[in-house]
Amino acid sequence: MVNVFVPETLEEALRIRGQHETLVINGGTDVMVKYRRWNGMPPDFPLDVLHIGNIAELKRIEIAEGKLIIGAAVTLSELMEHSWVPDYITLPIREMASPSIRNMGTLAGNLCNASASGDSLPMLYALDAEVTLASMHGTRKLPVAQFITFAKQTLLQPDELVTEIMIPVSEFPIVYYRKIGGRKVNAISKASFYAVAIKKDGIIEDVRIAFGSVAPTAVRDRACEEILIGTAETELDSKIESLRTRYGELLAPLDDIRSTADYRRHVSLQLLEDFIGKGLAK
Repeated sequence: MVNVFVPETLEEALRIRGQHETLVINGGTDVMVKYRRWNGMPPDFPLDVLHIGNIAELKRIEIAEGKLIIGAAVTLSELMEHSWVPDYITLPIREMASPSIRNMGTLAGNLCNASASGDSLPMLYALDAEVTLASMHGTRKLPVAQFITFAKQTLLQPDELVTEIMIPVSEFPIVYYRKIGGRKVNAISKASFYAVAIKKDGIIEDVRIAFGSVAPTAVRDRACEEILIGTAETELDSKIESLRTRYGELLAPLDDIRSTADYRRHVSLQLLEDFIGKGLAK
């Protein structure tokens, strides 16, 4: 028999987490699919369930020390509609699933699911997001890129909860996001590309680039970004071939039911070229 815990405070949730093996749920948009059974039967959960959706401490959105802090129980819809959240963060979220799923799903859930095709991951990698993990023994903070170790694998310990995601706030006048899927909505991505940049007087001052669905985790390479930083917009064409070669070596897509590895690599590199030509050079 599976027990369901519904704590009202973070302290209570951490105590339960420390005393029981639990499966953490807020909206359950990934978990319910993973453990579903057919013919109207209840999900086949392997552990007791810890529902964190009633914890007020996990529902906050605030800005502190130059970072946007997003509680683990904030839904994607709440995040999209909040006036403090810049467009360059909400852009990929607006193309995630359907409105009904966004009303239940969370950014923290998408992060902890750690799918290679997770729609928010390229954005979180590119923006140097961090995650806070808490247990009865204290808290620790990790870069998102360190927190996810492989597809479906993270550094979250059995007694820990993700309590918040922190994203440094900046001004990015150039924002580019493309998701390639079988349809416009409710599609798992075949490939995705996220980039932001700052350009002043025709010179690239900052650029962040990340790919999704083309490796076990999102792909970001700071050495490639350094190739572009300091480059005049009139000289960008000369950088494309070296970037295509470098990223081509980093991308490691797989063949699966949704797409082929060759297609994923080809379209990802085309999106890179499109971003350079239409995003940076315009």
